[in-house]
Amino acid sequence: MIIKLTQAHIIGAFISYLIGVFIVPFVIDFSQKEGLVDVPNERKIHKNPISRLGGIAIWSSTMLTFLCLVLLSYYPYGSLLSGILLGGSLMFLLGLIDDIYNLDAKFKLIIQLSIATIVYFLGVKIDTIFNPFGGTPLELGILSYPITILWIVGISNAVNFIDGVDGLAGSVITVNSITLALVAVAVTPAQPITALIAFILAGSMLAFLTFNFNPAKIFMGDSGALFSGFLLATLSIAGVMKGATLAILLPFMVLAVPIMDITYSSLRRILKGKSPFVADAEHIHHKLLKAGFSQKITVAILTSVAIAGGAAATYFTGALKHYIAYIGVLILIMIVLSIFSVLTKEKK
Repeated sequence: MIIKLTQAHIIGAFISYLIGVFIVPFVIDFSQKEGLVDVPNERKIHKNPISRLGGIAIWSSTMLTFLCLVLLSYYPYGSLLSGILLGGSLMFLLGLIDDIYNLDAKFKLIIQLSIATIVYFLGVKIDTIFNPFGGTPLELGILSYPITILWIVGISNAVNFIDGVDGLAGSVITVNSITLALVAVAVTPAQPITALIAFILAGSMLAFLTFNFNPAKIFMGDSGALFSGFLLATLSIAGVMKGATLAILLPFMVLAVPIMDITYSSLRRILKGKSPFVADAEHIHHKLLKAGFSQKITVAILTSVAIAGGAAATYFTGALKHYIAYIGVLILIMIVLSIFSVLTKEKK
């Protein structure tokens, strides 16, 4: 059976959600038995040990969905896609090892730079930037490499930085994925392969959120955060930056929340004479919690910022009407999943 690309988008999201919902409970049981849990400390806000291997479910559901699409006789081959899938898998493995063995921050950075370099030479690169004076976009030349590496590694870690409140990172990633998908098909020329990957990631993330909304039963860990952040970074390059006139500006709108947080956190740590990679409890979500907001309200505030950024990006590409419809459905789904999470927790 051969399916069309538009069908692959919807089917891919649906398959990845079903696979994810099936896998997550097994990951929770396994990590609890093996002691692979996130133990509370002065920097954490949860009170009980919780599985930190959610990335296994997110990565597995995403990759198995591609296998299902192959069996359905649809698979968009290409060096860009290969680079994204390979790099994403390597980022996942790095994060998984870190979740288990707690790697040194400098070592992790070196490996991340190496992975970003690999995908750069596979064609995932920022070649041009928007020309503020009009005319054709500016060619980056030799600056293409450092700018691309900074973007990929920066966004990957930015997503990891916001993973500090139940449901926050998953909600923002889901909104960002849907936004990137819609922008990718709205720009000229359209980037349907990017949209496909983004929809699949959204489906995987919704499955994870089924068990991650407050009170969470599982965390995505570094494996899930680095994998998802890497996909968002590379999808924004392969699908958005290569398509629209204002392409270089759109990802900053789409990824507003993680970019704001990593910028704020890095500058704050550097000004204090500390390494920007040393974890602390002073991220934007921590500030909101200290201001008296609950975890749910904190998630709602920052997710709203992500939605607003997505609305701005889709407005400039002419996909705003579709975006409003998708986000409206997404919000309803997330409310239902949040209620489900609370009810299942109360039964235990």
